[in-house]
Amino acid sequence: MTAVEWPLRFISRRSPPLLHGLAVTVAALAGAIATRGLIIGWPNAAGLSATYFPAYILATLYGGQRWGWGALATSMLLGALSQNTFPNGVSTGAVMVMFALSGALTVMVASALRETLLRYEEARRAQQITQQALNESEARLRLAQEIGGVGLWDWDLATDEVIWSAATYRNLGLEIDRPAGVAAILETAHPDDRARVLAALKSIRDGRMETTEYRVVRGDGSVHWLMSRGDFLRAPDGQPLRALGVNIDVTERRQAFEQIQESEARFRALADSAPVLMWVSRPGGQREFVNQAYVDYLGVPYEQAVDFDWRERLDPEDLPRILKEQVAGEAARQLFTLEARYQRFDGAWRWIRSFSQPRRGPDGGFEGFIGIAFDVTDAKRAETDLKQINELLATRVREALVERDEAETALRHAQRMEAVGQLTGGVAHDFNNLLTVIIGALDLMQRSPGDEVRRGRMVEAALGAARRGERLTQQLLAFSRRQALRPEPVEIDTALREAEPLLRRAVGEAVSLNFTTAAGRAVAMIDASQFHAALMNLVVNARDAVTQGGAIRVETAVCEVAEGQALETPPGTYVRVSVHDTGVGMDADTLSRVFEPFFTTKEVGKGTGLGLSQVYGFARQSGGGVAIESAPGQGASVRLFLPLSAARAAEPPTPSPAAAQGRALAILLVEDDLEVAEMVAALLAEQGHAVTHAPGTEAALDHLGGDRRIDLMLTDLIMPGPLTGVDLAHRAVGLRPSLPVLLASGYTGDALAAADGAPWPLLRKPFSGDALARAIAGVLEPAHKPA
Repeated sequence: MTAVEWPLRFISRRSPPLLHGLAVTVAALAGAIATRGLIIGWPNAAGLSATYFPAYILATLYGGQRWGWGALATSMLLGALSQNTFPNGVSTGAVMVMFALSGALTVMVASALRETLLRYEEARRAQQITQQALNESEARLRLAQEIGGVGLWDWDLATDEVIWSAATYRNLGLEIDRPAGVAAILETAHPDDRARVLAALKSIRDGRMETTEYRVVRGDGSVHWLMSRGDFLRAPDGQPLRALGVNIDVTERRQAFEQIQESEARFRALADSAPVLMWVSRPGGQREFVNQAYVDYLGVPYEQAVDFDWRERLDPEDLPRILKEQVAGEAARQLFTLEARYQRFDGAWRWIRSFSQPRRGPDGGFEGFIGIAFDVTDAKRAETDLKQINELLATRVREALVERDEAETALRHAQRMEAVGQLTGGVAHDFNNLLTVIIGALDLMQRSPGDEVRRGRMVEAALGAARRGERLTQQLLAFSRRQALRPEPVEIDTALREAEPLLRRAVGEAVSLNFTTAAGRAVAMIDASQFHAALMNLVVNARDAVTQGGAIRVETAVCEVAEGQALETPPGTYVRVSVHDTGVGMDADTLSRVFEPFFTTKEVGKGTGLGLSQVYGFARQSGGGVAIESAPGQGASVRLFLPLSAARAAEPPTPSPAAAQGRALAILLVEDDLEVAEMVAALLAEQGHAVTHAPGTEAALDHLGGDRRIDLMLTDLIMPGPLTGVDLAHRAVGLRPSLPVLLASGYTGDALAAADGAPWPLLRKPFSGDALARAIAGVLEPAHKPA
């Protein structure tokens, strides 16, 4: 510690606390008194003497000038109180004045010394702080240079001395002990860039400083891009003395720049190759890029195309609308479309349809629009031509409609003829077999009228063949949906139990037939006879598919059907009737065609291909559907879905014996077919009724208008002439309000709707005598009488 520095440990710019200052002052004065006492004796220890001056200096240095003045005043007081004597007759007053002046001078000198010491300390501390800050700044600069790859260079143009920082050596790929200079730079510069580097160095010698980017090849073979830039330190006359600058490793920036350039080049090449107009705009609407098609359409240089005002080429009629739509679209910053007429460079007016899509920056901010436009002139012209063609065609629409109707009529006729041909090929053999049985049976009865046994067998055979013909006809009508269904609440399990004996006879004993009924009291709104026919078709098909010893299982249950689970069956709750067999099964191609009419896999003469068609038609007409699962060698499962109904099954009507076998009735029979009329009249006569035959509606009205007794009218539904059987029935009850009416028909056709709405029952042809008797008994019940 120097002589100047040690007092600085005890003094401060701030005033010391009162007690500290008082203690130091008292101690200094006490020291002065003790020194005097030791030298001249204790009686005169407090007298005025030079021993006080160090106390003044110490008090002033420690506490400042005020504590020096305090020490002086205290010593003067002590001197005045002491009994000092001075030699040569010097008075006490003169000594005190001299002592006071000397003390004051000492205090002021000490105060000035104190201020000088404090300023020295402040300057020294400021220098330390400045040096520390400078050191930290230099450290940060070196760190920044290291991180940013910034190298410093200093070139003395007069002495040609070059100084490089460590970062400069690293950027150039040179060892730190390599002499700096032009030769070292040219050695590491890329061969393709050496001429540019040399030209830049020459320009520095000539007093020009230019920013230069060049490549260097480092010792490991890696190539880096450096950017060199700087300025001159000049003499007062402007002459450059030193060149100072930096070189920065810009490899990553250069690579990113090259990638951007490559990406932009690809984008521009793609955009220029597109046959449509493309552009990119800034937020204010100013174009910053257009493609070649855009430039070609305008017929101006690229620079003019970028700044071109399209309003100069916009059709005046479209201008107000387009400006309004464009302002709205750009304000919304959403995709918007414009379509108008614009003039091409050659003067032609073309319809242009444009699409503008907003583009966003990485932060999601709006940066303008990307646009694309198509020339739709040809499409607009085609649209105009189409309107003209439509106007021309409007004058011929009636003729075209007539021609179309004639063509459709011819097509329907051809389709009907084709259907008739398919029907003939599909069922002619079955009908011929049935007719053979009927004709043969009647012939044998005619040849041997007295043979009762043979006649009974032949009658049974003829009736059986006729019933099979009736069933075949019902199948045809059910498939074509011309068979009128009579839906009624039917308990499926009950209907299945009723059909079980007939199904077992159809299957025979060689195949096992099992029933599992789990539907309980579930009811479906169906036609019971059609249900029995569909069930018979499924079981017979299963029988034909299995070999001897096989098995057929019929099951019922209530289930939920999901979307797409069954063919054309909507979701809902259904009664499911399933027929499973262990037969040969079907492949995918067969499964895709099983519901086609006349499609069969059986041998010729073994089937008509209408069985599953009838099942499908019955299910669809009943509001349900059918699903089939099968595979070759794995049997087949056919599931019939019938909509579940909340209705209760009706008890089967039981005609009263009196109604069925009561008094003889006077019946008006209206039938245009004489053979049918003769047969029905014979059946009625056998039951004891008197029959009056009317071959047409006019004759029937004549009988109804007369006085003859008529207890019931049995009329065919389809009659020649303008009136149907339903029309005749309405006329009849108008003439005879209490007259019971029974309708009969083998095929309802288009009159089915009228029959469904009529209050009279319909008897299906063909029918037996028992069926006729039950129908008459039913119509005579009070519930069936017209109001």
